[in-house]
Amino acid sequence: MSGPIDAPHSVHVEAPNLLTEPPPRTLGLRACLGLWGNLGVSLLLPVAATYVVLAGRPLVVTVAAIVVGAVIGSVLLGLAAAAGAREGAPAMVLLRGLLGGRMSYLPTVFNLVQCVGWATFEIVVIAEAASRVLDLPRWPFVLAGGVLATLMALRPLAAARILSRYAVWAALAAVVYLFVEVLRHPLPPIEEGGAASFWVAVDVVIALPVSWFPLAADYTRHARDGRSAFTGTAVGYGVATVAMFTLGALALAAYGAAGLDVIDALLAVPLGIVAVLVLVVVEVDEAFANIYSTAVSAQNFAARLDRRLLAGLVGLTATVLALTFDIAAYEPFLFLIGAVFVPLVGIFVVVYFVLPRPAWNVTERAPARPLLLLPWVAGFVAYQLTLPTFFTGTGAGWTSWWSTRQADLGIDPANGWSASLVSLAVAVLLTVAVTLPFRRGR
Repeated sequence: MSGPIDAPHSVHVEAPNLLTEPPPRTLGLRACLGLWGNLGVSLLLPVAATYVVLAGRPLVVTVAAIVVGAVIGSVLLGLAAAAGAREGAPAMVLLRGLLGGRMSYLPTVFNLVQCVGWATFEIVVIAEAASRVLDLPRWPFVLAGGVLATLMALRPLAAARILSRYAVWAALAAVVYLFVEVLRHPLPPIEEGGAASFWVAVDVVIALPVSWFPLAADYTRHARDGRSAFTGTAVGYGVATVAMFTLGALALAAYGAAGLDVIDALLAVPLGIVAVLVLVVVEVDEAFANIYSTAVSAQNFAARLDRRLLAGLVGLTATVLALTFDIAAYEPFLFLIGAVFVPLVGIFVVVYFVLPRPAWNVTERAPARPLLLLPWVAGFVAYQLTLPTFFTGTGAGWTSWWSTRQADLGIDPANGWSASLVSLAVAVLLTVAVTLPFRRGR
């Protein structure tokens, strides 16, 4: 096994401040496993298990859906991570080779919006959980979470070293303890709520690994080789995804009859408050990752902007938003942006790994590929026709419009399909269709 970033010669090596500087290759397999395992250990996943459980069916069916979704999503994430390691480029710069230098600005804008939003959301999750556990006001935890995440984003490889050496073991201990305690409780079938079908449950799980696609290469450009990046990312995040979703499902089965939500259920186990507090602290790494990736993504517009200044500004913005903004109302919009990237994953995998091609061009002069906008848009449309992003209030018109289009096309709103897999299939097939004539003409 190749060593992690704790080799003596690399202790003080950090990520480059400018996009024009080459990235140090210090992440080995163990470091990639530790980093992505930590990123997968998030309180959002057991909470999201509420939408994964298959009511009235044996728990093993829910676990099977979790495993299928985690495998599909994590393999796709691992492929993006491997490409980042092979090219030594961050995620949005990597997309220059797919769409072209200037056309890569389009996904970059989407990614900036979602990264700031998710950084804010993670800070809110940290503060809310800590506030509930300790019965204290929320705002001090917002400030503490925002400051710590920003400091980690200033020195990302040092943060990765800490995560792979120490935090992963604390997270593992907390998760194992909660599993043991929950499994000691009777686990009756869950009779209410949850996913409408097996494939809808799979879809929810796929969404979590795929949401990291626009960020993966920001970290794995520092990996020593593509194999370590793929294995560490896919296995680390995949195993964590299965564990955290399954923990949430088991907690709902064990304590759901008492009317408790997932967090309250985990707090109800003996010493659950200690284990949840450990997970709250570990949650900071998700906020850090989003802050750092916002800064690196912005460098796709201006390569000579210092990522440390950008990270500081993003961290400050996310912290202020977490103090003042109702981020829960913003959550559907974040999932809508996530749906934008689902078909782009399929297009990238086909063009980079499947179709024959020349060297991958990540320069600002990379030629535009406007034809690839067709499968991207078609994949997004297929996603919304399968499962429109659900908004309430002022955004309800979006959901209503797509629901009307479903009715026009005779698509059952309760079709039970996986929107992610439908979107991926449409994007992949159209990508092959729009590129094949040019391949034959060579």
